[in-house]
Amino acid sequence: MPELVKMYIRNVVIGFGIAAAFVAILLWFNVMNLWGLVVSSDAGLLAVFLLWFMHGIVFAGVQFAWAVMAMAEKDGGPRRGTPVVNEFQPVRVPADEPSQRKRQLRSRH
Repeated sequence: MPELVKMYIRNVVIGFGIAAAFVAILLWFNVMNLWGLVVSSDAGLLAVFLLWFMHGIVFAGVQFAWAVMAMAEKDGGPRRGTPVVNEFQPVRVPADEPSQRKRQLRSRH
């Protein structure tokens, strides 16, 4: 199996594990009476599964994106940002504007 596929699967598993911990914390702290809704409803397990699955998709995507961005090569030296010009020098740009009389004559023809 290619290394990229292994890395993707590993990060998806980590993302779904984080999502499971997140949903468990939501239920444990009874956020917005979520535990009460899950226990009192006959579709409570389906709701918990969907909550875990949807958060798993999000956290897996974030985890994989973070892992890919962490693969970037680091520069050896310190970053100093964009070089700034010490002094700016004005440059003349000729702009030929016809007089008002010439513009009026041109618009008549």
